[in-house]
Amino acid sequence: MAKPRVLLADDHPLTRAGMRKILEAGYEIAGEVADGRALVRTALELRPDVVVVDISMPNLNGLDAIRLLREKGVSAKAVVVTMHTSIDFAVKAFRLGATGYVLKIDALGDLSRAVQEALAGRMFISPRMAGDVFAALMEPRSSVSEDDNPWTSLTAREREILQLTAEGRTMAEIGEMLHISARTVEKHKYKAMEKLKLRSTAELIQYAIQRGLVHPV
Repeated sequence: MAKPRVLLADDHPLTRAGMRKILEAGYEIAGEVADGRALVRTALELRPDVVVVDISMPNLNGLDAIRLLREKGVSAKAVVVTMHTSIDFAVKAFRLGATGYVLKIDALGDLSRAVQEALAGRMFISPRMAGDVFAALMEPRSSVSEDDNPWTSLTAREREILQLTAEGRTMAEIGEMLHISARTVEKHKYKAMEKLKLRSTAELIQYAIQRGLVHPV
């Protein structure tokens, strides 16, 4: 019987190597990618059974990558492996269609089981977070009301441009990447900044770091 196929997405080669070592005995590693856009593109091409996804990745964060995969009809189970212990990150991941949420510090013991549970159609959450996450998922809103969270008012395009701007890309570079004009990029950027009450690109970068979208330099 063929092994289930897993696609790994993390921008740190050593982390990917560690995940590969954990999983390769029981699963076929179909491929590895280092950013969210490459994840979407490669998953569409390879159609793996499971994608293992970090949240903080360049070009497109893991949560928006999961959203795009679902919009494009990719049925692969999504297991998030992350350093983020925020309950709201985990709740968002599951509401976007993830099946597992594993903390990187627990990956050695939990990652293989999370993939196994995902393939069986069951949720898995790192035990140290499970109680709080399940409680939050039972509520109609996450533990921090989405109505009070300006991040949720951003469109998917605004989130993409906010992240790419925070990564230091120019309007022209972002436009080329997203196949839109630099002027349209600028409009989206300033609309996002207005919603988030950010007054400068420096504040935008700090906000993106706080959200886990980009790594601090």
